[in-house]
Amino acid sequence: MKILYIGVLQNAQQPAVELCAERELSSYSRFTRGSISEFMTMFSKTVAERTKQGQRQDIQEQDFTFHVYARTQGIAGVIISDNEYPSLAAHQILSKTLDEFLAQHPNAASSRDPVSFPALKTYITSYQDPHEVDSIMKIQKELDETKIVLHKTIESVLERGEKIDDLVSKSEGLSSQSKMFYTSAKKQNSCSACCVM
Repeated sequence: MKILYIGVLQNAQQPAVELCAERELSSYSRFTRGSISEFMTMFSKTVAERTKQGQRQDIQEQDFTFHVYARTQGIAGVIISDNEYPSLAAHQILSKTLDEFLAQHPNAASSRDPVSFPALKTYITSYQDPHEVDSIMKIQKELDETKIVLHKTIESVLERGEKIDDLVSKSEGLSSQSKMFYTSAKKQNSCSACCVM
């Protein structure tokens, strides 16, 4: 999973203008980086121009996905990633990027000149791992890890059935009624197993 390009473009007028952008081209040879960078700018302008204001879209081209979010203020964000990068994470980056960009440059939709936005350099390095971006994915990952830990804990408790009886009988935190309930439930469970067989 990799992000290759993050850019903010003015798409209120055509042709669209790349206001600021960052690229991660370390996987390409030095001789091809210039050409690849030019193609990224050209394709980003094209998809920014052809995305209606207020619309989000993903466009796949060979091994790449263009994630585009065109805001109603005449500004569009574009991320170019490989096809494995999750769309949800890319669009969260775009939302965050455009919110911060418009807060710093509210009149950028009328600009035809490059605009300074150093946060893009941080984003393109920090968000190579989509789990750093996507709070939903991060929470899901934590839940999956917790579920695995709980599952292992329950399995290990079930393997020690006799020790549970000892814990129940020695426990001062259980009332005598709870201990009687445990004993009768255990007897019923063992008897119903006998009847089934």
